[in-house]
Amino acid sequence: MTCNRWHKVDARCMPGTGVRVHCQWQRPQCRAFPSTADPMQQDMAQTPKIRDVLAAASRSLGARNDAEYLLMHVLEVDREWLFAHALETLDPASATRYAAMVARRAEGVPVAYLTGRRGFWSLDLTVTPATLVPRPETELLVELALERLAPDTPLEVADLGTGSGAIALALAHERPHARVLATDRSVEALAVAQANARRLRIGNVRFVSGDWFAPLGRRRFDVIVSNPPYVAEGDPHLARGDPRHEPRQALVAGADGLDAVRVLAVQAGEYLADGGWLLVEHGYDQGAPVRELLHKAGFVDVFTARDLEARERVSGGCKGVK
Repeated sequence: MTCNRWHKVDARCMPGTGVRVHCQWQRPQCRAFPSTADPMQQDMAQTPKIRDVLAAASRSLGARNDAEYLLMHVLEVDREWLFAHALETLDPASATRYAAMVARRAEGVPVAYLTGRRGFWSLDLTVTPATLVPRPETELLVELALERLAPDTPLEVADLGTGSGAIALALAHERPHARVLATDRSVEALAVAQANARRLRIGNVRFVSGDWFAPLGRRRFDVIVSNPPYVAEGDPHLARGDPRHEPRQALVAGADGLDAVRVLAVQAGEYLADGGWLLVEHGYDQGAPVRELLHKAGFVDVFTARDLEARERVSGGCKGVK
């Protein structure tokens, strides 16, 4: 049978020679490729290029960023490297590992759980399924707290429900003179937060196990921050995307999503110094009820700040000076 297509000469085309010749193209008499096959596609399937692997993963996930980030993790490279080496082939071991990660991402597993890492503020954090995945909008809570913490003053700060330690570590890193106490009732989450502090060499933060204010004792704080659970039971978002895989106790707070915020608003005054601030993250549609809770608890200068998408995201109030 005559093959009229140009293709690479290899051992299949040259039986008995034991020779494999790559990158030489000719039109030999052979049965290596049937007339209906595209030899370029067959060769690509055997040695996939980074560009083509990324394109396929992007189509599968519907998210180019996720596809790139997972491949960056597998290859331990940055995005610039991917672009510069787009025409290089992907070795079989890396291709297999990448395919498995893409499949899990397609099932909804958060990228941060697949890679074990998440960037927050200026920090590279370890995250696990024991913790929430830190969100960019939570950085607003850090910004508002920093505005109330003088850089060179040994102020007292508490982060309640710290999870991976994202907020506490960001504040401790930016305010090295502050003394930060971070609490969580999840022992597994605290272990992740403590490991992050050690790896990042942030020493002015202490982690204590307990529910909300219980571990604070008789201390008084200049700023108390919290990103509590604030999703309502039965919210349809719980059945879609990343929240399906995150710890439910860190997401859900009663029928209206405000059970945890109520505890924070009612009890925070006992643990704040005069003139101290309570700052709480909440859902985009919860600004008004959270402000009402703060007013009822006796806070003054109550406000709500919007995130980068112009959604009400963080509310706070000041304990008046008696």
